[in-house]
Amino acid sequence: MNVPLARIALGTVQFGLPYGVTNATGQVPEREVERILDLFATHGGDTLDTAIAYGDSERVLGRFDLSRFRVISKLPPLPEEERDAAGWAHRMVEGSLERLGIERLHGLLLHRSADLLGPTGAALHEGLLALRKAGLVEKIGLSIYKPEEVERLDDRDLIQAPFNIFDRRLAETGWGARLREEGADVHVRSAFLQGALLATPDTLPGQLAPWRHIWQRWWDWLDKTGSSALVACLAHALAPTWVGRVVVGVESAAQLEQIAEAAVCALSGAVSLPPLELAAFDRRLINPSLWPS
Repeated sequence: MNVPLARIALGTVQFGLPYGVTNATGQVPEREVERILDLFATHGGDTLDTAIAYGDSERVLGRFDLSRFRVISKLPPLPEEERDAAGWAHRMVEGSLERLGIERLHGLLLHRSADLLGPTGAALHEGLLALRKAGLVEKIGLSIYKPEEVERLDDRDLIQAPFNIFDRRLAETGWGARLREEGADVHVRSAFLQGALLATPDTLPGQLAPWRHIWQRWWDWLDKTGSSALVACLAHALAPTWVGRVVVGVESAAQLEQIAEAAVCALSGAVSLPPLELAAFDRRLINPSLWPS
């Protein structure tokens, strides 16, 4: 069986929003969503990553047969005026399940881990545990932006975090390996840094110009080794044994086919891995939410 995407999770934000700094086509049309889902399953993909905050993503996904997939969704930030955090979480999950047309989520993540530190944090934690106990959610966890956030939740079955050629904090801090040793699934996102790591000198988005010298090091390494940016990014993300899934988003079935082909190369063991010297440490660069608009 052809399974090049067995360790890839399909990110679906583009199904509900025109997302991504290099997105030139906008929100993915539903016909193309269907082609993408079918191709993803054909190539061995089994995990979908979505969120309540991803526009119409859950509703769009719910128009298709999701029985082939394990679905992970995320709770939005807890409203400041909400005092029944556990009840709120339950209502949010029920809404997700209805939109998705499924009976249970494989994973439920908090989109903002800081919600656990507020006055209703303990109640929110208990709400997550209750959802898991009730069988509405198989795994609970966090979608984080920096490794130290994982300490905000003791009962963590699933952690999603950024990890790419520039942003290596999950490996360098040891948190990736530690989480796996503790039994948590570790999913990494931003392998292509919203597509910016696949940009050429002529197509680098203008808001990233302040860091062009960092991209130049990346381009020089690609030229020196004759490597494909797509293959190198995937090889880097898939290399650690503690990585369970790499979350990638696409705008078309053609892009997904390219990723499947690149994944075969990335997993072949014959690919040069980008060196540590390419890591970047400016949080304004490695966190896309801080990029200039």
